[in-house]
Amino acid sequence: MTYPHEPEPESGPARARTPRWIKVILFTSLAINLAVAGLVLGAVLSRDGMAERQHARASSIGGPYTAALTREDRRAIWQQMRARQGEGRPSRAEVQAGFESVVAALRAEPYDPGAVRNIIGQQFQAGIARQQLGQNLLLERIDTMSPAERVQFADRLAARLENWRETRSNGDTAKPARAAD
Repeated sequence: MTYPHEPEPESGPARARTPRWIKVILFTSLAINLAVAGLVLGAVLSRDGMAERQHARASSIGGPYTAALTREDRRAIWQQMRARQGEGRPSRAEVQAGFESVVAALRAEPYDPGAVRNIIGQQFQAGIARQQLGQNLLLERIDTMSPAERVQFADRLAARLENWRETRSNGDTAKPARAAD
């Protein structure tokens, strides 16, 4: 008895390539997921006695100054930052293009480490420029304070720092409460 042989499979339609924007979204999603996982892991480890090994962060340096400002001073500085940042600040499209350039440079063969360093360096310089602007605006605000306002600011700063020291010495890694206005 003979068996009919199976028909040869037909070649179906060519598989469509995944659009680039989907790849970018997937890469961005992966990066965000890894960042969240890092934050969670960092929080867990800091509760297990690793808090003493943490390095100073920008928020732990600038945070007490910001918290010691009055609500009005914080708002004024924020408004000035927004107004001044518009000058030369990259658009969302430019920021997105920068990340896409890094992705492309990471995948390129041959790999060019200089290109990746250059793009990431530019991105970090933009962050440093923002931090420098905030520092300058804080110092300008302090310079315009009356002697009484400066003393009140110093008192709020000292209270904030004392609260910070107490929470750190008790092993509590939670953020200290904001100083009263």
